[in-house]
Amino acid sequence: MKRIKMGCTTLSIPAMALGIMRMNQKSVPEAQVAIQAAYDAGINFIDSADIYGSGKSEEIFGQAFSQMQIKREEMFIQSKTGIVPGKRYDFSKEHILHSVDEILERMQLDYLDSLVLHRPDALMDPEEVAEAFDQLQAAGKVRFFGVSNFDTAQFKLLQSCLSQRLMFNQLQFSLKHTGMIDFGMHMNMVDKPSVDRDSQFLDYARLHKVTVQAWSPFQYGMFEGTFIDNDGFPKLNQELQKLADKYEVGKNAIAAAWILRHPANIQMLVGSMNPQHIRDSAKGAKIRLTRQEWYDLYLAAGNYLP
Repeated sequence: MKRIKMGCTTLSIPAMALGIMRMNQKSVPEAQVAIQAAYDAGINFIDSADIYGSGKSEEIFGQAFSQMQIKREEMFIQSKTGIVPGKRYDFSKEHILHSVDEILERMQLDYLDSLVLHRPDALMDPEEVAEAFDQLQAAGKVRFFGVSNFDTAQFKLLQSCLSQRLMFNQLQFSLKHTGMIDFGMHMNMVDKPSVDRDSQFLDYARLHKVTVQAWSPFQYGMFEGTFIDNDGFPKLNQELQKLADKYEVGKNAIAAAWILRHPANIQMLVGSMNPQHIRDSAKGAKIRLTRQEWYDLYLAAGNYLP
């Protein structure tokens, strides 16, 4: 498994992480199979959130992992908080501290390697978040911190009040969600792709050594479904298959390789609980697409160059 530097540190993390959003749909033995498949492929990074399965995903993970032979220190375990489903976003100190205690209990852990704030809270008080982070770190409950779906100004605002460096920003990125790179190539144009909807965060991340974590790497739309083997995207699947045949892997591996080919050292979150899909996706970390292959996939996905 390809390794990348985590944020501004010298610590290395795998270029892929296992997202456990759907683990609530699995039994404990099935969850163990998925975790082991990821671990055997070099994916020793787990990404969770307190809202996944209304907490059930973390409960299943905790039960599964506690019975496995993998040592805790061999895994990097991350969770997210800040969403109160259907009600509000909540970055209050009280909510953050309470949420972490509940996460640790569900996952049967003494600490999280990383805590990520899950989507921006319009009522965010950066100083209050800083107090929560300091308390969590001092108590040994969280080692590192990050955010999810923050634009550049929001990221900079929060960072300005923290004593810790933010390591991560989770952003949607895939062959069918390319806004972060479209606008740069359509600079000085007036077409739709020239609109910057991500406040140039990918460039900011490269300048300030922030690890972008790409979520929904095989999805189109907002959880509308996968583009892999989808009849709605024949040209893209034809190109994926051509390269899959060349590199002797599956289409998931090629779609993953496309993300990891970007020089920003992006970490990709694999959300599948299917061991075969996990193993195939992991193979993408060993493939370095040529520049032409990368652009051929980008164009086959329905994008165009000015």
